[in-house]
Amino acid sequence: MADVRKLIALCENKRVYIQTHNFPDPDAIGSAFGLQRLLQRYNISTRLCYDGKIDKLSTEKMLGILGIEMFSAAEIEQKMREDDCIICVDSQKSGGNITDFAGEEIAAIDHHPTYVEVRYRYADIRPVGACASIIAQYYQDRGLEPDPAAATAMLYGIKMDTLNFTRGVTEDDIHAFSFLLPLIDKRAMTQLELNKIGFEDLKAYGAAIENVRVYGYYGFSRIPFPCPDAMVAMLSDFILSLIEVEVAVIYCERKDGYKFSVRSERDDVDAGELTRRALRGLGDGGGHPTMAGGLIPRESLPLLGNFPDNELRHRFLAALQGT
Repeated sequence: MADVRKLIALCENKRVYIQTHNFPDPDAIGSAFGLQRLLQRYNISTRLCYDGKIDKLSTEKMLGILGIEMFSAAEIEQKMREDDCIICVDSQKSGGNITDFAGEEIAAIDHHPTYVEVRYRYADIRPVGACASIIAQYYQDRGLEPDPAAATAMLYGIKMDTLNFTRGVTEDDIHAFSFLLPLIDKRAMTQLELNKIGFEDLKAYGAAIENVRVYGYYGFSRIPFPCPDAMVAMLSDFILSLIEVEVAVIYCERKDGYKFSVRSERDDVDAGELTRRALRGLGDGGGHPTMAGGLIPRESLPLLGNFPDNELRHRFLAALQGT
């Protein structure tokens, strides 16, 4: 297991950025914020950054309630230098979902599988349910307690990424929960847990229900209008909650192409590998055995032919059957 003291030493007297994956979710934000507050204890100042955008729903609400400041690519691109240090959190360089900024990626702290090997000066990549559990362990290893805002952010990230401890949970996640729970801001956590969707989001649920198709244990649905990443993920969890469905594939049409969210509760179906195989030659995809995401860029959509829905259903069914 990596020793966070090495990371602290690497960051001393440096300009440091903590970068999440594009379109950061609560686990990415909670992990980055928790690490930022930890490094502050050692007089190391950092900036949180990302590319893409902050989706509405739980992520935008999280920033406001907990006072978390994150900078977009447009806000930092003129400020970041090549000798600045970048810590990739809940992501890995060349992972397909993180922009290559000007600075040097000295470290990666992540819980996703590694698809492209990259050498870092510090790496802590483990198959746990949430990346925030790794950051919480750093506090424990150093005998420190996070402040209430950081504890709340990390615990909320763990709850969201593990679907309230029903998906991909490990002993590390349970230990992190036990450590963080007495330290959180309970009022802030209640605010985060309530009112997670807006009235406009109901249209996305309606479209998912109207368009769902079930083939054996496989559920497939299309949202014919743009949705933020967080909503696509929520819809795939929603379709997976059907008794008949054990593998769910949801995609929506956006300006940048088709965005996918894939879920699996079967031991013999790895959602990350399924997505990679189904989208091979069209776009990028990957993730955990239980949850994954992908994108077919706009320029590749003509490859789907005149009946894209049929082609996509066929691709995922073929990937499920290993053909």
